[in-house]
Amino acid sequence: MEVTARARFVRIAPRKIRRYAKLIVGRPISEAQGILSVQASPAARILSKVIRSAAHNAENNDDLDQDTLRVIRATADDALTMPRWRPRARGMGYRIRKRTSHVTVVLDDSVIEEKTEEK
Repeated sequence: MEVTARARFVRIAPRKIRRYAKLIVGRPISEAQGILSVQASPAARILSKVIRSAAHNAENNDDLDQDTLRVIRATADDALTMPRWRPRARGMGYRIRKRTSHVTVVLDDSVIEEKTEEK
């Protein structure tokens, strides 16, 4: 059964979150949390919170065991981009884009079968 958690309008660019989302897809949540805990980026902390939220959703709403859950999808989509202006020479202003993102993590409790080679 799939369980989803979302963090919306997170004040970090989606490109920075996608970097860490690629690392954890297909892994059990304990391993994914371990990988993210040693990263020094705020993006890893945000992704870790969303994984924890999805795991708690699975436990409380669907009575699933957290030890059997795997991350099957982790995405960071574009959200609102806030325009800001930086003063430049001769009275001009350059636009600065403050990007936000929607982070989605999907967990599943189905067992992923390992591919084994038969000799």
